[in-house]
Amino acid sequence: MKDLLRALGLALCLAVLPTLAAAADLSRDRIKGLDEQVQDIKQDVLAISTELLQLEETLIFPSSTQVSLFVSMAEGSRLQLDGVDVRLNGQAVTHHVYTHREVEAMRRGGVQRLYTGNLRSGEQELEVTVRGPEGFQERASHRFSKGAGPALVEIVLSGGSAPVTFIDR
Repeated sequence: MKDLLRALGLALCLAVLPTLAAAADLSRDRIKGLDEQVQDIKQDVLAISTELLQLEETLIFPSSTQVSLFVSMAEGSRLQLDGVDVRLNGQAVTHHVYTHREVEAMRRGGVQRLYTGNLRSGEQELEVTVRGPEGFQERASHRFSKGAGPALVEIVLSGGSAPVTFIDR
């Protein structure tokens, strides 16, 4: 009787195994299909997010009032940079504390967008304070005219006789 039950149990297992294997393959296929769908949805969300950021920037900073400030280092500059503070027309608009990596990237030719904002057309006053180690501080100012289009000003740090220069772009 026990042998008969064992044989019956073994036969039942052998009959069910192909069905379980087929079900496992089907589950793997469904999971793979779901994973592909999730990846497609992620790509769509990233694309939509990028478009929204571009639209937001266009709406918040229309080209007729946009001003962008960039910071770079002159070739060969050995300026030890800790931070930069920026004022536009007497109002503080931004400050940035630099990491060693950021400074090294600028020494290799990198340019950092420091600020983007809105300004009315006309004459503008830009004041920059550059801070370094051991209390080093250098202030420089620059007057520029904001026209109908976007204004771009590059702040070039050299550490030489004129540690801060400005280029209107």
